Amino acid sequence: MRSRFFSFLLGGPKRLYALGLLSYLFFSGTLLLAQVPMTNAEATALRSKVKDQAKATRTISSDFIQHKHLDFLSNDIESKGTLAFKAPNIVKWEYTTPFSYAVLFKDEKLYINDNGSKSDMDLGSNKVFKQLNQLITASIRGDMFDDSAFEIRYFFEKENSLVHFMPKDQQFAAFIKAFHIRFNATGEVEAVKMIEPSDDYTQIVFSNRKQNQPIPDAVFSH
Repeated sequence: MRSRFFSFLLGGPKRLYALGLLSYLFFSGTLLLAQVPMTNAEATALRSKVKDQAKATRTISSDFIQHKHLDFLSNDIESKGTLAFKAPNIVKWEYTTPFSYAVLFKDEKLYINDNGSKSDMDLGSNKVFKQLNQLITASIRGDMFDDSAFEIRYFFEKENSLVHFMPKDQQFAAFIKAFHIRFNATGEVEAVKMIEPSDDYTQIVFSNRKQNQPIPDAVFSH
């Protein structure tokens, strides 16, 4: 079960397309240009803005484009879909292109619907799985500012802000090397990049974001 789950999340046949996220979040090579480090005061102001935004967020719905970069492939694998989030920690990723595939994090469980073939697994009984579930939720809201869990670095990137989160837990770092999250001027998450120890990565860009609008319970059924 462990290998199957991480095959889905971090790579592996058909699941190369699937979140691998959480998610969360991403960046193309051009986005790595022109990064200017923040001062301590600027980083403090960003944390405050993002935390206020996260506290006010009850629901999020958004479209997304995901790229899975693998070193041995000449082109990234692209997939598209929709995200639905409901506070405090219910997240659904639904892939629509190039195939139908849905992933739901709810009640410390992972539910997978692979074009009608359904399965689930308990995340709460495993430390790494549980931590990953929490980070996926936190990355969507942007509120991952925990100095005890991450080494954190802050940058300006044109009119946006870019924050690098490197896990301190060695067991977790064996699976995830870093999260990069890009915020817009209001403190909303625009993009997330999840980097593996091999430097392969999953990157996700959000669009058509809608916040605090009602989402039917049926969206989160399994």
